[in-house]
Amino acid sequence: MHSRELGLVLAKQLLDVEDLHYGLWDADLELKLGNMAIAQQRYNDMLIAQLPKPDGEVRVLDIGCGTGHLLRQLLDRGYRADGVIPARDLADAVRLRLADHAGYRSNLFECRLEDLPVEQCRRLYDVALFSESFQYIPLSASLPKLREILKPGGLLVICDFFKTEALGDGASGDRSFGGGHPLVEFYAAMQQTPFVRVKDEDITRRVSPNLDLVNDVLMHRLKPAGLTLGRYLQERYPLLARLALRVLRRKLEKLNYKYFSGHRNKEVFERYKTYRLLVYRMP
Repeated sequence: MHSRELGLVLAKQLLDVEDLHYGLWDADLELKLGNMAIAQQRYNDMLIAQLPKPDGEVRVLDIGCGTGHLLRQLLDRGYRADGVIPARDLADAVRLRLADHAGYRSNLFECRLEDLPVEQCRRLYDVALFSESFQYIPLSASLPKLREILKPGGLLVICDFFKTEALGDGASGDRSFGGGHPLVEFYAAMQQTPFVRVKDEDITRRVSPNLDLVNDVLMHRLKPAGLTLGRYLQERYPLLARLALRVLRRKLEKLNYKYFSGHRNKEVFERYKTYRLLVYRMP
């Protein structure tokens, strides 16, 4: 299992979330874990609102479809939706979620977008949809593939975060967040394609409050639990614990800086990331 896949699976198991994205936290919604499902559904509704009405046959490819929650909603609303998911554990969760759907039977591609069978999917889809999954695929791989699978006039919908130009400035929390393509590089790459931009909306401040929730879980739940486990292992298995610390010291220091230094918060995220809702159309 790739570390990225591990993170997604753990997020579902630890937080019991239906969707693997940050959600929308507007001012009318109290910031607490109990409202996570509401925030995530608002995000899903925003994405679905970007799609053509499902009159006739609108085919959607949900790329990086997570647990299949959004994919199931697309099917329930009348879209002919397929999914791409490379993580086996999540693929099993998607199949379970779709098992009782009586209408269109989704194709679930258990592979990376880079490995999607082009001949099977060529000019097949009206919409290619990324919900916080675009960041994981190199631009050199994703953009040519999308041009192959979208119909003329088809939509590319991306909702994800990108790196700002502040990266590497040395301020507090610099490089504590990984992931995301540099936004300037993304714009430059898109200019080399036939895609026409329809929408580019900055929703960073609607998404970023989630980071304070995540930081609270990391600092006040997972960190104390990890320290307790570490003390237990040092007392019971001192030689093994010292050896493990010596071998894994650099990795542990990196993990501690990224997740348990208090930097994964709203302010740091807003400095180094910009979260965009992007819609492009194929001519």
